Amino acid sequence: MLTFRLPLIAAAVFLASPALAQLSPAEQAMIKSVDAEQERTISMLETWVNQNSGSLNSPGVEAVGRMLRGELEPLGFKVEWVDMRAAGRAGHIVARHKGNGRGKRMLLIGHLDTVFEPDSSFQRWERKGDRGVGPGSGDDKGGMAVMVAALRAMKAAGTLKTADITVVLTGDEEDAGDPIEVMRGPLIQAGKWADVALDFEGLSQKDGRDMGAIARRSSDSWTVIVSGRTGHSSGIGNPNYGAIYELARIVDTFRRELGEDKLTYNVGMIGGGATAEMDKDRIRLNATGKTNIIAATAIARGDLRALSQDQIDRTKAKMREIVAKSLPGTTAQVSFDRGGYPPMSPTEGNRALLARLNGVNKDMGLPEMGEIDPLERGAGDISFVAADVDGLVGLGPAGAGSHAPGEHVDIPSIARQAKRAAVLMSRLAQERRR
Repeated sequence: MLTFRLPLIAAAVFLASPALAQLSPAEQAMIKSVDAEQERTISMLETWVNQNSGSLNSPGVEAVGRMLRGELEPLGFKVEWVDMRAAGRAGHIVARHKGNGRGKRMLLIGHLDTVFEPDSSFQRWERKGDRGVGPGSGDDKGGMAVMVAALRAMKAAGTLKTADITVVLTGDEEDAGDPIEVMRGPLIQAGKWADVALDFEGLSQKDGRDMGAIARRSSDSWTVIVSGRTGHSSGIGNPNYGAIYELARIVDTFRRELGEDKLTYNVGMIGGGATAEMDKDRIRLNATGKTNIIAATAIARGDLRALSQDQIDRTKAKMREIVAKSLPGTTAQVSFDRGGYPPMSPTEGNRALLARLNGVNKDMGLPEMGEIDPLERGAGDISFVAADVDGLVGLGPAGAGSHAPGEHVDIPSIARQAKRAAVLMSRLAQERRR
């Protein structure tokens, strides 16, 4: 008799919980489903992590794409592989689930690729207690694991049946192909269709607390090229300062005069001399010269991150103004790369989505999630749809060390995030579209 009564006692305790009692029977079923499948989810994540999918490793990215297809198709998604070899990258997964057409249309965003190429020494999954260490364990294979776990829980509870969902998993989030407008075309199209965008990159945390993210800053790159009149070093000074002095003036003036809240600008590469040139990928800079020659050319390259398009436009105009005030004997030009990541500005629609998530937190007995400062998040794919749809960032798991050997995911957070996502998506699927 005792053997048969234990499940009934457990169910009674579960239903009696003051917090969980606020959940519907279907939502309670999703909570139990995520817990029951946690080891399956971790095993699935381990398999994905052990398959290298560096952005430039097209066969590896395609292999992870096939793994995701194998998870999404049994849930009723129609899965398409969008080939992007013409733009120098593998491609994307676009998966569509047709619901009843009445609830909120949801776009779920993640990415198949990692920063770790096949020549990296960091290649394999290793479990260390509550940590899962491995390339992409958090960014973003852990996020895709949360996504799949949540969708499987919805399927088991019957709430997926009515949900209209498009999943876009890009294959080049870490190193975008060119032109980026083409690479992000399927995502942008899905954003125009959707009412809500949910980004399954890593969960933000501060002082040990889970945080919500309703904004991401842009990512643009800039280049300054200076030309100067060369000659013997004894002739340095008015009227001929040379290219390096002019470039030093420019970058120092950037430092002193471009300060705004939520704006950052970085000089990532600099060089000059008798000659200076960048390679075609603009990641290497070679310079030659001698101490007794006035520098004829100098180059600096960096990035610019901002929270709104107005801030970007204002900053670029100020940079052009600074560059135009050349020292005697020099000329300079600043250019901005085409196709950077746009900003995801904080909006009331995004804030309302976080409020909906906090409603889920309350009903699950979890602490309220405050807003994380956008300075603490990098750029991401959701920004490409931010102008068209309300969005929420960071539905993936907690972790640390992204983009470096030792990257790890907090394993218990995978289940916590999957439960939040499953309940939130199920509720959004029941909300009538305006």
